[in-house]
Amino acid sequence: MPRKKKTGREPSDPQEGEDSAPNAKTRKGERTRARILEVAIDLFQEKGFEKTGMRDIADAAELSLGSAYYYFPSKDHLVQGIYSFAHRIHVEALEPRLATSKKLETRLRALLTTKIESAEPYHGFSAHIFRNAADPKSPLNPFGHASEEVRGDAIALVRTVVEGSDARLPKDLRAELPELLWLYEMAVILFWIHDESPERRRTHRLIEHTVKIVMGLVSLASLPPMRPVRRRISKLLAELREEEDGE
Repeated sequence: MPRKKKTGREPSDPQEGEDSAPNAKTRKGERTRARILEVAIDLFQEKGFEKTGMRDIADAAELSLGSAYYYFPSKDHLVQGIYSFAHRIHVEALEPRLATSKKLETRLRALLTTKIESAEPYHGFSAHIFRNAADPKSPLNPFGHASEEVRGDAIALVRTVVEGSDARLPKDLRAELPELLWLYEMAVILFWIHDESPERRRTHRLIEHTVKIVMGLVSLASLPPMRPVRRRISKLLAELREEEDGE
């Protein structure tokens, strides 16, 4: 579909609509943010992440460049917005699946399969983003401070998967398991990024087999003789969090 180049101010500029009701302005802003994200995803797919600039995105969204920067101060902020948008889509896809089962294995499998299925529209440019995200100093790094909010939301979703299950877990393991499973989820996503098989069949096969392995490890870790190991893991995670907070 041809994109019209914007000239002058448009009604969707944030400066417009000063007399509108606050909730109407909020909805308008949300629609504008969603449109920017939508065209950014299209352009990243079409031109590549590095070759797409904020002006390209503003033109495609029929906004002034200033308006685009109002909602997303940089392309990195825009990608963070895509992270958040993708998370919301994931939650919407996962919720009905969680309502059908209390079994932790089933819920964990649903978490992972809905994640890669809902992220499929972003697969074409995910490798481009990953090249930047792999840099520890990049604001796109999923383990960095800039990603703290979306990372927290993702771990909270895993916690919902665990807490809503009927799994009988030791208290200390239950507390740490959501973050450990989130790390497992990140490994699956990394595999998915590099998966070029039809319909990501290799990733689906990976999920099917590794979920069973992970659940076996969770069962093993729940045994009383494993309490010292659980304590050691909890101590290590606590120390890592303290170091992160102190940076």
